[in-house]
Formats: sequence, C-alpha cells, structure tokens
Amino acid sequence: MNNAPINDTRPPVSAYIRAFNEERKIGEVVRGAFLVAREVIVIDSGSTDRTKEIAAAAGAKILEQEWVGWGKQKRVAEEACTYDWLLDLDGDEVVTPEFAKEANALFANGEPAFKVYKTFLALAMPTGDVWQDFGHQTRHKIYDRRVARMPNHDGWDQFRVPEGIEVGVVNTPMLHYAFTDIAHLMSKLNRNSSIPAPMKSRSTLASRILFGLPFYFAKRYFMQQYIRGGVYGFALALMYGYARWLRDVKMWEQSSAGFSQDNNP
Repeated sequence: MNNAPINDTRPPVSAYIRAFNEERKIGEVVRGAFLVAREVIVIDSGSTDRTKEIAAAAGAKILEQEWVGWGKQKRVAEEACTYDWLLDLDGDEVVTPEFAKEANALFANGEPAFKVYKTFLALAMPTGDVWQDFGHQTRHKIYDRRVARMPNHDGWDQFRVPEGIEVGVVNTPMLHYAFTDIAHLMSKLNRNSSIPAPMKSRSTLASRILFGLPFYFAKRYFMQQYIRGGVYGFALALMYGYARWLRDVKMWEQSSAGFSQDNNP
C-alpha cells in the first residue's frame, strides 16, 4: 500500500529506484523522491536485507524483478511507471529540498521547456563532508520517456540524448552516498570495471594500458577538481583513474583470449 502523503501539487512524475540490499539509505532516497514525484517505484532484484520493508514503509511501490542487466533493469522500471516524466535514481542517491524546489519549478506552467534535463550528483563523503561545488557526476536524471529511453543493454544504463533534442539543466545537485569506506568503494570499482563495454581494437587498448593511467587520474584530479578534496580527493582520483585503466586491461584480456581462439589452428 502506498502510504505517502497525498499532495496534488507535486508534478506528474514517476521516480524509479533500482535497488539491491540498499537498506542503508533507501528510506531517505524514497522520501526525497517524493519531494518531486507523485509515484515512487523501487525495482528490487532480490534484496536479502530490509530494503523492501523500509522502502514500502516510506511509501514506495515495490516491483520485484530478477536482475536482467544494467540498462534492461531500468527499462522494466520505465514500463511500470504511471507517468511519462521520469526521475531515475539509484539506492544511494538522495533528492534534497533544494533540488526538489528547482525540479518542481520546471513544471510550474505545465510541461517543462525541455524534454531531457542534465542533473548533477554531489559526492557525500563517509566522513559527512559533501563536495557541494566540485567533483560532480553528470547524469540525465529527469526525462520524458516519450522522447528518451534507457538502453536495452546488459551493461550500459545511461541513454544517449536523441539527436535534435535540447537539454535543460537542474543546477542544484542531489547527494550521492556512493560508498561507506574505501574498501567498499574499491569493491564497487572492481565490479563496475567488469561491466561489458564496446570493445576497442587491440592496438588502442595496448596504448591505453601503456600510457592511459596518468591521463585517467589527471582527468579526475584536475578537470573534475578532485584536487579541492585534499588527501581524500587525491586518493579518490587515483582510485577512479585506476578503475578506468583496469577496464582497459580487462578488455585487453578478453580480446587476447578471443584472438588466441581465432588463430588457433
């Protein structure tokens, strides 16, 4: 039963939250989503903790779905939503009142001016600090499913903005409680570096393995301003850069195996 407070002033938005063992933050994520959305759906892929119980108590509808792939899981959630305007969340991404105020204003005069909105995620450190004005992740979290859909893909879960579609911006970031400690982050990065990606040529992969790591680090540290995060910023830039490099190594390993098989007499 959806026991969220009835509030007809909320925009006609459905929020969906992909979840697996997210009891740490799921209640806060659902309550935050209801600041923007009339409907919140948690698509759960077999949680064994209290994720579903907590989410239901916060007012979310629970959709149980065996894991079918990163983009495919979101596709299932999109189909289950009542409204065409969607808010895409993971189980560690929290809508703040400030974000909600800006997002709700998009619907003040009916349909928003754009069909897709760029949004930002501010990293919330385990120490409690939030990188409010640097190091943001960029995503398209608010969109009209009549114009854009998540990819029907095992490994990729972000859509490409359709050609000719202008993109609006929500400037206030949401909060991303991405990890509980460095060991947790390292585990996530190792897992994510194994997600299938479009295969590059062996020569391209070899060049990236030999020379790419410093550039991957520099992109995080300087371009995304992790340098402003002190010691933690340096450590995270190095870890994220290493994880990006590790994906190249894993793809090289896969291509090497395929190359050996193809050339085995």
